[in-house]
Formats: sequence, C-alpha cells, structure tokens
Amino acid sequence: MHKNWRDCSQWRHEGLPLSTTSNEACKMFDAVLTQYVGWYDDPSVGGIENCVSKMLEADPNFVMGQVLSNGLELMGTGRTTRLDPDFQASLDKMITQADKTDLTGRERKHVNAVKLWADGCTTKACDVWEDILVEYPTDMLALKMAHGSYFYLGFQPHMRDSIARVMPHWKEDMPLYSYLMGMHSFGLVETNFYKQAEEAARKGLNMNSKDAWATHALCHVLEMMGRQNEGISFLSTTLADWTTCGMLACHNFWHWALYHIEKGEHAGALDIYDGQVGPRVKSGAMLDIVDATSLLYRLEMEDINVGERWQDVFEICRPHIDDHILSFNDVHILISCMGAKRKEVTEQMMESIKQFVSNGQGHNNDITREVGLPICEAFQAYNDGHFGRAVDLMYPVRYKIVTIGGSNAERDLFNLFLINAALKSKDKTHHRIARQLLMERKALKENAPMTDRLIARAVALHGDE
Repeated sequence: MHKNWRDCSQWRHEGLPLSTTSNEACKMFDAVLTQYVGWYDDPSVGGIENCVSKMLEADPNFVMGQVLSNGLELMGTGRTTRLDPDFQASLDKMITQADKTDLTGRERKHVNAVKLWADGCTTKACDVWEDILVEYPTDMLALKMAHGSYFYLGFQPHMRDSIARVMPHWKEDMPLYSYLMGMHSFGLVETNFYKQAEEAARKGLNMNSKDAWATHALCHVLEMMGRQNEGISFLSTTLADWTTCGMLACHNFWHWALYHIEKGEHAGALDIYDGQVGPRVKSGAMLDIVDATSLLYRLEMEDINVGERWQDVFEICRPHIDDHILSFNDVHILISCMGAKRKEVTEQMMESIKQFVSNGQGHNNDITREVGLPICEAFQAYNDGHFGRAVDLMYPVRYKIVTIGGSNAERDLFNLFLINAALKSKDKTHHRIARQLLMERKALKENAPMTDRLIARAVALHGDE
C-alpha cells in the first residue's frame, strides 16, 4: 500500500500541483485520498478522519483540502446541505476561499464539481470531472469521484469507460495505480463482461491483495455467474486481506451472506448478519445501512423470521428519513421502517418523499418522481398485504430501476420482490408474469438454487393455471 505521502514538489512533478505552500497539507491530502481510494483507515496516520483534520489544520485555506473533505461527505450520502446548515457552511467556506485564492484551472473545476453535486446536479458534476480527466488523466480524485457518482446514478457504461480511457496514461510505478484494476473490473462486471472483469480483478489483487474494491468486484463476478461455492471459498480464504478495509468490509460480508441465501443456507447468512453486518451497521455509514436492510428483507422473502433485528437497524436509519439524497437509499430506509413495524414513521417518510418530489430539484428529484416513488409505494402496498397493487406499481418501472443506482446484485432485491409479489397476488395474470420473470431469471444465471426454489413454489401455488 502507498504510504510515501507526496509533498508540494512531488504533486507539481506529477503535473497535479496543489495551491498550498504547506508540505504537511499536501501529504495529508495524499493520505486522505489514498485511504478513500483503498476503503481503509491507516492506523499509522490515525485514520482518514484524523488525516482530514490534520490537512485542514496544516493549511486552513487549502482549497483542495476543503474540496476533498466536502467531497467525501457528499460521497458518503449521509449528509445534505438541504437539511444540514453546518454542511452548507462548509461548502460556502470552500467557495469563498476559492474566490480569494489563485487556483489552477483544474482546481477551480474541482470546486465547481463539488458545488454542483451538493446542489443536486450530479450528472453535471460528473461532466466537470470528466473535463478534468481529458487534460489530467492521472487525477485520481476526479477519477474516483466520477466512478462513485456513476455508481449512484446507475450509469454503468460510464463507470466502465471512464476508467478504460485513462488507463493508458498511467504507469505501474505511479501511486494508486493498482486500484485502477478493481475500479475497471467493477465497471466491466456491471456491464456483463464477466470474463474481462474477473481478469482485471485478479490482476489488481495480484498487485495488492488488500484491495477491497477488487475483492468486491470479483464477488460480483462470482455472484452474477452463479459460482456461490467459489465465492464462499474466496472470501473465507482472503478474510485477513479484505477485512483490513473497514469501510467496505460490511459490504463484502453482505456478498458472503448472499451466496448462502442463494444456496438456501439461511442459518449461515444469519450468522454473518449477527456476527458482522449487524454490528458493523452501527457505524451509521449509508452503505452499511443498505447492506443490513437488504439482507434482512431478502431473508424475510425466504420466509425466515429475523425477529427483533429490524429494531436496531431502524434506529440507525431514523435520522435519515427526510434526507432524499439518493432514491436508492430512500427505499432501503423505508424498508427498515416497515421491518420494524413503525407504521406511523413509514407514513411520515412516504409523505416526506412526496413533498420532496413536489418541492425539490436536481437529478435525484427527477428519478424519485419517475421511479423511486413508485418503488416505495410498491413496498408499502406489499407490506400492507396489497400484493397485486405492488405488482402494478413495480412492473411498469422494472427496466428503469437501474436509474436509482446501486449494483446489479443490489438491485436484484427488486427483481425478487416483484416475483414474490406476483406469486402472492390474487390476479392470475400476475401469476403468469411471475413464471415469465422466473424463466428470464434462469436464462441469465443457470446455477441459481433460489430461482429453482421459486419455480417450485410457483408450480405448487399456481401449477394448474
């Protein structure tokens, strides 16, 4: 792992000068960026939050330090300037300082991109980062911010191609080079290039066995190809490598649990939840929240009683019911309200979403109106026992669900939801839809025990129709 933090002269030498005279600020900028890209806290420098503090203490007027700090908050998707005046003040300070500082054109674009993202103009922010990468293809901050944003937007080809077009400009001896492999692999797997994705992920892991994003990308390959046993073996034998990356460890445990659910090994999935996912969701990180809610809901769709586990997750989700930063997050937060049987809060959140659709602005507002709100209404209908209505709400938008973001594996929750709703509906047309969806699912992944179980269930319930 890269630890030889770059000072002012080294950043200039790489063609990425930073407008500060503080070597310490430059070094801490590198330390923060490295931990962000690697999904870990480096104990030798006190972790990423400590490095952010040191960076801004070393030079309180360091604009790119403020860009990085605010950018990380945005990418965490747990804070919004719409509801958080302290966060808005931090953005305002960055913009004011940028106006007073003699910045490079590249740095000014970074400021603009973060401002656009905070204002809800996510796609425009990505355009700015891509503009930077045309001239500065080795700008890892622009590359990583765009990569993460494309994931949130559901822009899968963009996620793949953004990495591919800059890779020829990188050299193997450049800091953070190995992480490009995992990032490219993830874009490849999300666009169904499984063989190439596996090759890229394994290349990245050969360079750096502790690259949790490459580990994660390979997990996706094994998930999408129905290689559950390989997935369990891979994660169990590399545990000491990827658990060092605490920011992504919960998600990789989620993948491990998914292999067990697919195989019908529900006790194994619950063990992972109780031993890893449940404790880790207490971090409050939105990715961990999504993992916990998704895992519990999938188990419930398999008729597994998860007991009181929902209560702890709900309490962690509760402060975010009015955020509406990503529609993908909203659905999972709503699921936690329903899982905990908090009907009043469920109604409150649904009303909040509708108010956001009416009064909000930006890309996520548009997506929530067209796709996110119908999905939330479908889950609410299902929760209230109105399975036919759930199908009628979800089925028309199923090919648009990609626009709420997340991965193919994560969004499979909605495929499973629709199948389960159609099976439970009283409408015979919905029963035929369920069978067709199952055939579609089987065609995509032959080795899919869960699909086989659902097919058997469909035959048992409606085989005479």
